[in-house]
Amino acid sequence: MYQVKLTESFFPARADTPYRETTVARLLREQADTRRNELALQELLEDASIGRTWTYAELLADCEKLGRALASRHPAGARIAIWASNCPEWVLMQYAAMLAGLTVVTVNPAYIARELRYVLEQSGAVGLYHSSAVRGRALGPVAEEACYGLANAVQQFDISDMDTLLDGPENVDLRETHPDHIMQIQYTSGTTGLPKGVLLKQGGVLQNNADIVGRWGVEPGDGILVPTPLFHAGGSAFMFGALTTGAVYISVPYFDPALMINAIESTRPRFTGGVPTMLVLMVDEVKRSGKDMSSVERMMCGAAMVAPELAKNARSLFGAPVHVIYGQTEAAPGITFSFADDSEEDLTQTIGQPLPHMDVAILNPSDNSVCAIGEQGEICVRGYNVMHGYNDNPEATADAIDQDGWLHSGDLGTMDERGYLKITGRVKEMIIKGGENLFPAEIENAMLEHPMVAEVAVAGVPDDKYGELVACFMRAVDGQKPDENELRTFIRERLSPQKTPSFWLWVEEWPMTGSGKIQKFALSEAFVRGDYNDQLA
Repeated sequence: MYQVKLTESFFPARADTPYRETTVARLLREQADTRRNELALQELLEDASIGRTWTYAELLADCEKLGRALASRHPAGARIAIWASNCPEWVLMQYAAMLAGLTVVTVNPAYIARELRYVLEQSGAVGLYHSSAVRGRALGPVAEEACYGLANAVQQFDISDMDTLLDGPENVDLRETHPDHIMQIQYTSGTTGLPKGVLLKQGGVLQNNADIVGRWGVEPGDGILVPTPLFHAGGSAFMFGALTTGAVYISVPYFDPALMINAIESTRPRFTGGVPTMLVLMVDEVKRSGKDMSSVERMMCGAAMVAPELAKNARSLFGAPVHVIYGQTEAAPGITFSFADDSEEDLTQTIGQPLPHMDVAILNPSDNSVCAIGEQGEICVRGYNVMHGYNDNPEATADAIDQDGWLHSGDLGTMDERGYLKITGRVKEMIIKGGENLFPAEIENAMLEHPMVAEVAVAGVPDDKYGELVACFMRAVDGQKPDENELRTFIRERLSPQKTPSFWLWVEEWPMTGSGKIQKFALSEAFVRGDYNDQLA
């Protein structure tokens, strides 16, 4: 924890960790030199056993061989897309692309042809490297449909065939890159509108991810078992973070609570985590199975503050605190992260303090002034980790990064005098009921205190009289569903009357983005269509 006493909601950059402008190539060679025969990469199989493994020396050798193959196929600076679930080939492709001087376009393996075509076309990718299948769905035919007739000819390769993937001439030179090289184009989840391609710089990603795992306490040789997808910044952060630290990245093919709990018992990692929905399901699975979770020392939760009930259950069942990390793709991705010695209140009621080497502030959305301590405004970040911009979208880039270099997150929040932040809502998710501004996160956090509510999402729904009304969507704990009167009484004990939801709805599953976030706009649209009429409390 940084010992500070702020007078306004501005946290200046701290330089308490080494700052390195480095590259993947340099890190691979350093780790292969110093940890030659130590584990670097492990493949988790569907039965929770370990399949293939790579030492750092073996990882470097395969990445250099694949890098030469890629360099023989694509010119320097070309963009190639990876369309696959988490697998060792994904990791090798990402690192080898850096050795070949290319840029990786990450693609959600759940995409249908239309979505894939959009990403390939918008990014200008010239190669598509995909798995043969993901969760039983063949990707080859979808790739053919997506690529048909594209103006930019896209070569297709199946990464499931390792021999073919590595096949290439031996005499091709690898290409040097610099820290400002565009390492990835990651497409935002698309909670509103079409996804935008985020241009991420190599040095910024590596420094940020090193600081994430550093604050988490990861040391050389530690295994990191996190199932978040590699196509998303919240997943690739642990792949790159393992490389910067000399740790072991365990590739989880997909999220399944039983797979994760069995894997923790068999591989015994110190570090694990996921988005809130994943942790809720993992907690439920430990309750059901009674598996041994004693190896876990620290858990990580991204994308939202940790509900007190979830933190309590995790500590009871895993024997470990849940640390919340906050960020976004445009920030490479980490902005704030908890410390190991944070109080339970800070772990569950805040998103921690800023990571090193970046300024973080709460700015007034109307005039960009710095807010007073505790005053609500927009969470903004400025520093090395801010994206280069959105691909071929200068208007959206200008909207996101202002003239003073602040990246506007779109999240509303507050900062206390210690520099701890809280999320209070989304600028665009704000509900305007009869002219009054209401913030979903405030209502959600209150409802998560209810012992029978496992997950909650609050969204605005249209109303002729008030403009918008508040709808509260909930998933129950063990199927126990209190009635509307009990829910109203519960929320009125915690929040003022105008914040009381008008509609209470129970759901069994959520409409999700590819990165595991609940699509609130989809909930609102489904409500308007009448899809939830039979699910009212």
